[in-house]
Amino acid sequence: MKFVRFQTYSKIRYGILEGEDVFEISDNFLRDNFKKLNSRFDLADIKLLSPVEPSKIIGIGLNYAEHIEELKFKKPETPVMFLKPSTTVISHLDYIVYPKRISKRVDYEGELAVVIGKRAKNVKIDEAGNFIFGYTIINDVTARDLQSSDSQWTRAKGFDTFAPIGPLIETDLEPTNLNIKTLLNGEIKQNSNTSNMIFNVYELVSFISQTMTLLPGDVIATGTPKGVGAIDIGDEIEIEIENIGKLKNSVR
Repeated sequence: MKFVRFQTYSKIRYGILEGEDVFEISDNFLRDNFKKLNSRFDLADIKLLSPVEPSKIIGIGLNYAEHIEELKFKKPETPVMFLKPSTTVISHLDYIVYPKRISKRVDYEGELAVVIGKRAKNVKIDEAGNFIFGYTIINDVTARDLQSSDSQWTRAKGFDTFAPIGPLIETDLEPTNLNIKTLLNGEIKQNSNTSNMIFNVYELVSFISQTMTLLPGDVIATGTPKGVGAIDIGDEIEIEIENIGKLKNSVR
């Protein structure tokens, strides 16, 4: 099932996407008691918002071997975690703002994103799927020069607008074998499959939950494949993941 969060007539609503139609539901889809309403909207007539408002985004670095090689890092023995603040979140078609006064090199990073469905702490790998609501797309925008110069990645990953998320959440999905592409101005730059992850989705949920409590709506950015590259003002980035859709944003 495809869930969306959207705005129309200055009101924020939640809905289920069926083809080009969005059927409104009575409450946030992360709650179990929502009902499908009679209100129907054409997809072309609404603004899709980030499907969730996470309390935190947990990023995973260095999770594709070929990406590790292009950055010239060492393969990690355990998942490399970092946090992106909630203020980084923007929606499909919103603008990524380039912090020109601070950074001279900003990169796109197309990634599969996990959306947590219920409170998770000390979760076992074979039970991790029970805590996942669904999957969406995230662009883990990164100030690469700051990532290289700082001793940790918070500043490089944490600028406002550095986490486009969307356009929807797909709940009926097997996350371990999905094609993932990133296009810059229409040219394919990243082209891989989630089967190439070093640590899969279920391992990540379990590992992260050993450290911090995951809350409904929290997002895990599962790492990016090789082919990361610089963006500039006026560029358009489109990330496509099989059976989810396309997340598109431009830079200003």
